[in-house]
Parts: sequence; C-alpha cells; structure tokens
Amino acid sequence: MELDSFVISAAVLLAVAAVSVTLFKQLGLGAVLGLLVAGIAVGPYSPGPAITSNVEDVRHFTELGVVLLLFLIGLEMRPTKLWSMRREVFGLGSLQILLSGGAIGAYSFLYQESWGTAMLIGFSLALSSTAFVLQLLQEKGELSARLGSTSFSVLLMQDLAIVPLLALVPLLSDVGTLSAEVPLWVQLLIVVGVLLLVGGTGRYLIPHALERLSRKNNREAFFLVVMLAVFAASAAMHFAGLSMALGAFLMGMLLSGSRYSFQIQAQVEPYKGLLMSLFFVAVGMSIDIGALAERPFLFTQHVVVVLALKIGVLYVLARAFGHGRGIATRLSFLLAQSGEFGFVLFGSAKALGVIDDATFVLAVGVISTSMLLTPLLVRVGDALAMRAPSVQEQSLLRQFDGDHPQPRVVMGGYGRVGHTVAALLQASDIPHITFDTNVAHVAEGQADGHAVYYGDIGDPDLLAAINLDQAETVVLTIDDPPTVMRAVSLIRGSHPGITIIARARDLTACAALIEAGADVAHPEALEASLRLGADVMTSLGIDSRNINEVLGGAREDDYALVREDTAQ
Repeated sequence: MELDSFVISAAVLLAVAAVSVTLFKQLGLGAVLGLLVAGIAVGPYSPGPAITSNVEDVRHFTELGVVLLLFLIGLEMRPTKLWSMRREVFGLGSLQILLSGGAIGAYSFLYQESWGTAMLIGFSLALSSTAFVLQLLQEKGELSARLGSTSFSVLLMQDLAIVPLLALVPLLSDVGTLSAEVPLWVQLLIVVGVLLLVGGTGRYLIPHALERLSRKNNREAFFLVVMLAVFAASAAMHFAGLSMALGAFLMGMLLSGSRYSFQIQAQVEPYKGLLMSLFFVAVGMSIDIGALAERPFLFTQHVVVVLALKIGVLYVLARAFGHGRGIATRLSFLLAQSGEFGFVLFGSAKALGVIDDATFVLAVGVISTSMLLTPLLVRVGDALAMRAPSVQEQSLLRQFDGDHPQPRVVMGGYGRVGHTVAALLQASDIPHITFDTNVAHVAEGQADGHAVYYGDIGDPDLLAAINLDQAETVVLTIDDPPTVMRAVSLIRGSHPGITIIARARDLTACAALIEAGADVAHPEALEASLRLGADVMTSLGIDSRNINEVLGGAREDDYALVREDTAQ
C-alpha cells in the first residue's frame, strides 16, 4: 500500500527511521544499519505502508548526499596530501579493482553465457560504497588515520574507474554502441577542458566571491554560492562523463586552502547529514525481499562469494603494500561491500539489454545486502584485527616486557598534559607506558626517563601487542578530537572492562567522548577557567577551604553548576 500524502509519508518515514536508529545504536550496531532497516520497512517491497514506489528516483535525489560528502572530504584534503597518497591510489586501488573484478567475473561466468557480461558484473561488484565507508570512518573519527587514508585512496581510484566501466556497457550491447560522432581525442579534450574550468573556478572565482560576500556579512548568499560551486562542478564532471562525486571532491580540495574552509564545512554539514541519511534509507528501499526469497540459496551464495573474494584480495594486497595484519584485516572487511555506482552500471546494462531482469534483481540485491551487512563486517574486522599483532609490534612487546613491568596505565599522547600525568604516575611508582606519534615527543619522554614509545594508541595492532587487557586504565591526553574519539571507540569495543580517562577541550567534547565509551572526560578549557576563578578568589582573601568547596561543587554532577550558569 503506497501512501498518497507527502506529509503522511514524511511522518511515517521519520517515525520508522527514529525508532530504528535509536534501537540499533542502543544495540551498538550503528545508525547506518538502522537507516537501512528503516528503508526496508517503508519500501515498496515490504508488506506495510510504502512511502513511494519510485525508489530509483528517490535514490538519484539522495545521491546528492554522496556529492556533499565528497565535497567535505575534499575540504579536508590539501593537494599535497593527495599527492602523497598517489602510490596507494594508483597502485593499491588499481590492483584491487583488477584482481577483485577478475575473480568475481570468473565466478559470474558460471552463470553467464558471455565472458564480457561476466567481467562487467565482476568489475561492477568490485567497487565499494564510498558513502558507507566514509560515513562509518567519519563516525569513528578515523578519516585522518592510516586506515582512513588507505580506504579513501582505494575509493578514489574506484570513482575514477566508473568512466571506463560506463564506456564498456554499450560495447557489450547489441542495441547500442559508442558514439562515432565524438572521436576519442575530442572526448579527452572535453575532460581536460572541464578539469581546467573547475580548477580555475575553485581556485580563483569562488574564493573571490566568498571574500566579497563575507565582507558584507551576507551569510545566505555565501551559502548559496558554496552550494552552486559544488553542484556546478559536479554537473560539469557529469557532462564530461566523469563521476559527479569526483567533481565535488575536486572543488572541496580547491577550497581547502581558503580561509573560509571551516565556515563552509559548518554550513554544508547539516545538509550532508540529512541527505546521507535519506540515501541509506533509499538503499534499504531497493531491496526486493520477495524476489530474492524465490531463490534464497543462490542469492545467499552470491553474497557470500562476493564478500569472501573481496576480503581475500584486499587483505593480500594490503599486506603486499606494507600494512600490518591489523590494518589489512580491518581494510578488507571495511571495503568488502559493493557500492552505489553498481546501481548505475547495472541500470545502464539492463537498459541496453546486456543483462536480463533476473540478473538485475539479483545484482541489486547483492549490492544492497552487502551494504546492509557492512556495519556487522566492520565489527568482525575490528575484532579479528585485535588478535593479529604484526611482527614489528610483537618485537615492541618483547622489548617492553624485557625492560619494564606490565603497565597498569597505558597513555596516549606525551605533550604537556601527558608529561604531567606521566610524572605523577612515576612519582607514585605506578607502572605505565605512553605512546605518541610525534617523534620529538617520544625523544623528549625517553630523555625524561619515562617509558615513551612511538605508536598510535588507536591502532588495534598496537593494543594487541602490549596486552592491553592486562592494564587497568587508559589515559588519553591527545589534543586531536577525531583521534581521541577513534581511540575511545576502539578501546571500549575491544576492552569493555577497562577504565578510560580522556582529555577534552570543552563540555561538548566531553559529552561526545562519554557517549563513545569514556568513563571520565575532563574539559581542559573549563578546568583552566575554574583554576583561574580560584586564583581570583584567593587574591580577594577568601579562605582556601571555601575555595575548594566551591570548586568541588562546580565539578559535581558533570559540572552542572557551570552548565546552568552558562545557560543563563
């Protein structure tokens, strides 16, 4: 039964999505899986009320969320950083597409009459979901970590691969061929021209326009110009036969060096979040449970084989490119699903008669179901990674065991705050070990006589190597909110009984860390303000006991006194 009223449809969708997201987050399965299930519930293939039968149109609209997501990623990615990733973009990314696509294509040939069609299916399913992976990495604060940068490199190469794959579809069709009216050199010229146009616009024109609008404090026009830049770049790339998301990413990267990058991010983020949520709902709506139930064993076999082949290929390639077992395991499970571009490729193949309706339904089902399983696969990958320390980290463990007793406290970060905590622990004869990714901090800590080592406290390989389950407390003093959030989520998921104490910048960051799994989070800015207030009262001759009572009252009930004063 399809609902006729738009308002009623919106109300039903919001109600189902709210309940699903709340339930799945409560179960620790994440918001994405909840949105997928909500899409299944309100989709045209469910027995209940359907908000619409035009699922493909909804999905096309919500893909604007993927465009905005890539724009925001580009906004955090400077050209120099992208150039430093070229080995994994063109090396690891290209090999993943070729080997995964070839393996899945060989399997597909068992059910297809044509090698060409089988290979098209293989390469289409070899592509992962940019939307899913980046959203999950963003939620866990791992976009800037090694896992995040490697995943993004592979995804970026997959976006580039869309162009030749779309060109391959007409070649396999009996009813369509590549246009002979536009020579290849002309098509290449168009691509180069569009790239130069987008580059010039993003480098000079848009920043100049934003400069003038900011001087006039015209926030509405500022936002509209930003959105125009994003969608114009996407449309230009689409016109040239490239990915729209790639155009948005390029525009974001061009604006990343602008002084307005943080303001742009703040204005675009809410719209990206809404459209991405609707995108996941639309993917759920695409799953035709009835059609898949007609051949359940064959469908299940396809899903399992595709996931297994991609996991195996990704793991071997990641190890070959120098990643540890933990990163390789997490990467392979994170990118195991098939992606949203598969909908486009299979839709084009169906329209040109390359595949039949039954194959199309199965392919869309495999893509959607693999997306549905992604949050669970990520949890499995994280759990397995904790049991797979690399050789380098095992040697670190042996070195540590030989020089120091088993630590009761493990610390992340040896800056000014970490140095103070380490000094207090050492003065109290409490065994501890500290990790920092800043080589200067490591050298400084070792010069101070502390057990400070180079390492990322958010790396599961490292946590497994130091036997974190033997420690009692983890202290995070890192001055980087995404890194701290990632470490808290990872440690809490793998060691639910350990105490996690974290440093935060303010009360908002404290609340996010507590929700992620920290037992205690201290707001550095607020604590400094309290000490400043105490010094003011001391200068006025107030008794120290009264000052301590005031400070204690301010800290009670999660700084309730200060929150109330702030609210007023």
